[in-house]
Amino acid sequence: MIEIFASPDDYLQKLAGLENTAGAVETVVSSIIADVRERGDAALRDYSQRFDAVSPEEFRVSQEALEKAVAYMDPALKDVWIQAIDNVERFHQPQREESRLEFFEDGSILGWKASPIDMVGVYIPGGTAVYPSSLIMNAVPAQIAGVPRIAVASPPGENGRPHDDILACCALLNLEEVYAVGGAQAIAALAYGTESIPRVYKITGPGNQYVAEAKRQVTGDVGIDSVAGPSEILILCAQPVETEYLVRDLLSQAEHDIEARAVLITTDPDQAKAVAKRLEALIPGLPRSEIISGSFARGSGIVLVQDLDAGVALVNQIGPEHLELLTPDPFLDLNRIRNAGAIFLGPDTPEPVGDYFAGPNHVIPTGGRARFSSPLGVADFTKRSSVIRYSPQRLAREAKAICMFAEREQLPAHAEAVRVRIDGAPPMDPGNT
Repeated sequence: MIEIFASPDDYLQKLAGLENTAGAVETVVSSIIADVRERGDAALRDYSQRFDAVSPEEFRVSQEALEKAVAYMDPALKDVWIQAIDNVERFHQPQREESRLEFFEDGSILGWKASPIDMVGVYIPGGTAVYPSSLIMNAVPAQIAGVPRIAVASPPGENGRPHDDILACCALLNLEEVYAVGGAQAIAALAYGTESIPRVYKITGPGNQYVAEAKRQVTGDVGIDSVAGPSEILILCAQPVETEYLVRDLLSQAEHDIEARAVLITTDPDQAKAVAKRLEALIPGLPRSEIISGSFARGSGIVLVQDLDAGVALVNQIGPEHLELLTPDPFLDLNRIRNAGAIFLGPDTPEPVGDYFAGPNHVIPTGGRARFSSPLGVADFTKRSSVIRYSPQRLAREAKAICMFAEREQLPAHAEAVRVRIDGAPPMDPGNT
C-alpha cells in the first residue's frame, strides 16, 4: 500500500521512527579499514573474494582492457556518452577558479593562489546497477580543476575487472588509473594506500552505507565530497499534472534501493489518491519491484499539504537532494526555495535529465545536507592558499594595531615578532651572555 500522509507532521514523524542501523555498520567498517591498513593487498584480496566472489590477479586494470571496452561499445551509446561529457564540461568550465592577487602602491600584495588537489580517488559502485554517469560527474570537474592524478576504484565482476561500461567510460575520459576493488576496503585503500594502490588526498563518489561510513571514518586523513545517504526526490505539486508523470518520476528514485525516498507533496487529495492507485497497480510488474516496494514501505509516500506555502515550508525543512517544482509559476516560486540540492522547474523537466545529460552535477547532498552544502563542482577539487606580502611601510603603519590585538589575546611572542621589526632587537641581557 502507498501511504498518504494527512499532514507534514505525520510524514516527519514516520521519518523519525525509521530504524537506525548505523552502529552495526560503523563497527564492520572500522574493522575493514584497520585490516586494510595493516595487511594491504592481502586484505583487499580476502575481502574481494568474500564480497565479490572473485580475486583479481592484478588490482590495476590494464590499458588494453580499457581500450577493448571502448572499442566494443555500441556506437550510438558512445555518441550519447560523448555528448553527456561535453554537456557536463560546458556547465562546469565557468566554475574554474583563478588565482587573484591585489598589488598595492607601497609594494604590499594580498590575495590567493588557486591550486588543484594533487591526487583524487573516485569511487564508482557496482552491484545492483552500474553508474558511468557518476563517473562522468566526478571526473569531469576534477579534470577541469586540473587534478594531475585521478584514480578510479570500482568493484570487480566475474572476470576480475569492473563493469565494461565503467572501463569504456574511463577510456572516453582519458582516465588510465583504474582499480578493480570495491566497498569499504576500496575507500581504505585509497585513503591509506597499499602495495598496489597509492594513496590519494581526497575521495569522491557514491556508494552504499558501508562505503559512506568508510568515507566518514577516513575523513581528516583525507578529504571527501560528502557522506552520501540514500537517493531522494521531493515533488512539490500545486497544479494539475498528468498522473503518469508524477508516478514515473517517483519510481525513478524509488528504484535505487529500499532506503531511497520518493515523496509527492500535493495540495490536491484527488491527485494523491490517483497517484497512489496507479503506483499500487504498476509496482508489482516492474523489474525492481521488491526494491521499490521496500522504498515505499520506509520513507517514500505522498504528503497532503493545505496550500503551496505549507509545501514550500516542508521542502525547506527537509532539504531534499532533488526537488521537482510543479507549480503555476515555478520560476517565480524558485525564489522561495532555500534548501534543495537540484531544482527541476516545470512538468517537462523530469529528474533523470539532471542525472544523465543536462550538465549540472548529479552528485548532490542527501539526508537534509542541502540545508548547508552544495552539489559537487570544480571547487571541490581546488584549494586556495592565502598570499600575503607586507612592505616595510605597511608593517610600520599597522604594527601598533597588530601588537595590541596579540597582547589582548595574551600572546606576547606574537606581538614581539612584529615589534622587533619596527623597534629592533632588544639589548641582550648580560646575565645570559
